[in-house]
Amino acid sequence: MITFMLALVIAALHIWILVMEMFLWCTPRVRKVFGTTEEFAAATRVLAGNQGLYNGFLAAGLVFGLARGEVGRPDVAFFLACVVVAGLYGAATANRRILFVQAVPAALALAALALRI
Repeated sequence: MITFMLALVIAALHIWILVMEMFLWCTPRVRKVFGTTEEFAAATRVLAGNQGLYNGFLAAGLVFGLARGEVGRPDVAFFLACVVVAGLYGAATANRRILFVQAVPAALALAALALRI
């Protein structure tokens, strides 16, 4: 049950990231979240939308695996591992905060999955 809830929260987070990157990228609130200027946001809108789509695929994979129940455990493990890797890369290349927003929660969910809790 803990694993299910953690993975569901992580899926919801990635859906929110999809919304921010695909639809709200140029808004003042999202520019503040990502620390970008109006000019940068306008110039990178298409790239951010592409990133958002990939975050949506991560969320979809988690939801798909969770919906399959016990049979979907390998799917959930795979997509959580993808989130950890994406979070580590983002923390190393973009912003260290991504480690705590993305990688650590996914690693905790992966640990819970491994422990079957």
